[in-house]
Amino acid sequence: MVKGVIDFYYFSGTGNTLLVVQKMRDVFTLEGIRVNLHKIEESNPEDINLNHTVGLGFPIAEMSTYNFVWNFIKALPKTTLSTEIFMVDTLAGFSGGIVGPLREILKNKGYIPCGAKEIVMPPNIFFIQDAGACKKKVEEGIQKAEKYAQDIVNGKSQWGRVPVLSDAMYYASRASLKLTESNINQKFLRLETDEEECRKCGICYRLCPVNNIEMEEGEYPQHGFNCEYCLRCTSFCPRGAIPCPVNYKGKTYQAVKAKEFLK
Repeated sequence: MVKGVIDFYYFSGTGNTLLVVQKMRDVFTLEGIRVNLHKIEESNPEDINLNHTVGLGFPIAEMSTYNFVWNFIKALPKTTLSTEIFMVDTLAGFSGGIVGPLREILKNKGYIPCGAKEIVMPPNIFFIQDAGACKKKVEEGIQKAEKYAQDIVNGKSQWGRVPVLSDAMYYASRASLKLTESNINQKFLRLETDEEECRKCGICYRLCPVNNIEMEEGEYPQHGFNCEYCLRCTSFCPRGAIPCPVNYKGKTYQAVKAKEFLK
C-alpha cells in the first residue's frame, strides 16, 4: 500500500510515457492519494522527500533508458525510512536491461521496490505505423497503466528480476548507450536543422532535455554533440525541419502536442 503522497518523477520523449503517467496519476487521485508530477530533466534528486512514495517513469532506449535518466536514478539519496518506490516504462518491444538492475540499485539505497511495469506503445524510431495502429496501441497501453496503478494501490504489484539475463542485458545496454556519447556516433548520426524549412520558432531549443540545442535570438538552432536521441526535436518540429536519419521515409510520431511539454 502506497503512502499518502506520491512524488512521480518522469521523462517522456514524444509523449507515450507522459500519457501513462497522467493516467496513473488520475487513478491514484481517485483513490485519495495526492500525486506530484516532476520532470526528471528539471529535478534535483537531492530534493526528493523520502517520506513520500516515489514513482519513476521513462521510455526505453537501447534496451535500457537514457543516460541522463540513469544519472538521475543513481544520484537518488539513500534512505532508512522504508521509502516505497515503483517504476513504469514505455517501449516498442523489448528492454531486458532495466527492470532487474534498477531494482537492485534501489534496494541497495534502502528503498522498498513495490512495483514495475513495462507498457508497449507506438515507436518513435523506425516509425512506419499508420494512425489506426497507433491509436489502438495507445488505448491498450493506457488500459494497462490504469490496471497497474490500481494494483499498486491494492498492494498487488510486484517487481521481480531474472538475475543472469537482466544483468547481462544491463551491461550490454550501458555499452550501447555509451556509444551514443561517442564522437563517431554523434558525427554520423547527428541531428541537424534544415535551415530552408526552419522558421526559427525555437520549439526544438525549448524541448531538448539535455540542452544540446543552442539558439541565439534571430538565428537558426545549432545542435551540439551531446544528443541522446529522445527525438523530441525531430517529432515536434512543426516544419519537419530536423530529419531523423534512421526514420522510415522521414515519418515521425508524437503522442501529445508540443504544448504539453512547454507548460
